[in-house]
Amino acid sequence: MRDFNRKLRIVLIDDNANHLRGIKELINLESSYDVVGTTTSANLGINLVKKHHPDIVLMDINMPEKDGLQTIQAITKLNLSTRIIALSGYDDSDLIYRAMKLGAKGYVLKTMASVKLINAIEEVASGKIYLPSILSTRFFEYFQTNAREESKATEGENLLNTLTSRENEVLDLLTEGINYKSIASKLIISETTVKTHVNNIFQKLQVGDRTNAVLYAINHGFKTSKSTKSAAMTTV
Repeated sequence: MRDFNRKLRIVLIDDNANHLRGIKELINLESSYDVVGTTTSANLGINLVKKHHPDIVLMDINMPEKDGLQTIQAITKLNLSTRIIALSGYDDSDLIYRAMKLGAKGYVLKTMASVKLINAIEEVASGKIYLPSILSTRFFEYFQTNAREESKATEGENLLNTLTSRENEVLDLLTEGINYKSIASKLIISETTVKTHVNNIFQKLQVGDRTNAVLYAINHGFKTSKSTKSAAMTTV
């Protein structure tokens, strides 16, 4: 339980050094919170959390070495009282869903006004969940849809039933032989996010690479927008 007689301690993890400095300056100017550590590295960020046991971690979703979702999961597994707020430039419902499912207690867009960030920190630190109104309705609609999909997945052995709607979109493009950069462009998400979705697809379909993922899709009745025969042997 948080001790309200001491300052709230925060760790910032963001691969953009300028954005990192900006957030730190904002917190210093607009609050009495104590930023105990900052880093542009996800792995170093996990070490900072282990060292300082902060109350709040502001976690950038798009990180180079280890993506934000993996980092959220790693921090959650430490079983500390630390609460995580995801930071992102994308209002992707699937990304929000995954971040919250892996342990994030809040999700804030980088384009939002500074007062929103401070408000998010206050809400999450007090034990609440924070989602800005612009995202909340869309998120809960997506959550309900995925809950139904996951429930259906238990009814059969076809692992395709475990994929989210976004993962289905990514798999569809994979079967067309499109590379990650082009998929990111088509879906208006980052290439890092695409790779995260692909890794999730591999895990759910219990395969180790793109070729086997596509072959599994073909053999189990995945409905694609185009022919998948030539795409099955395409590599990234």
